[in-house]
Amino acid sequence: MSLFNIFNISGSALETQSKKMDVHAKNLANSDSYIYKNGTLYPYVARIPMLQFDPISENNVGGVKMHTVAGDTSSLKSIYNPNSPIADSNGYSKVSNVDIMSETINAITASKNYQTNLEILNTTKNMIMKTLTIGQ
Repeated sequence: MSLFNIFNISGSALETQSKKMDVHAKNLANSDSYIYKNGTLYPYVARIPMLQFDPISENNVGGVKMHTVAGDTSSLKSIYNPNSPIADSNGYSKVSNVDIMSETINAITASKNYQTNLEILNTTKNMIMKTLTIGQ
């Protein structure tokens, strides 16, 4: 593997981590939101970024890319709030399945991964520059 493949691998990771941060930020921002559809209010459903291997060469060297963003299939939470306009006949309201703690941790992890890959790119660039100065 050449040093130049590292640019492709880390570059794909930078792009993917940036997209992951966006997904987690949207989940956090919409955790208390509802969607109005066909005359009914539905709680926001958390989104989950789905990643996959992205081959760069024929030697199974590659990076990562975001394949899709899927809706979280875990059940929505129910809270007892009989005064809510969206409460059912028993006084329970469905609320978003966004887990604030998990989303915050995932956003921080994506941010740290982004920073790490940026450092890898800078280190690789410096190694190449030092290599070019050998023998001068």
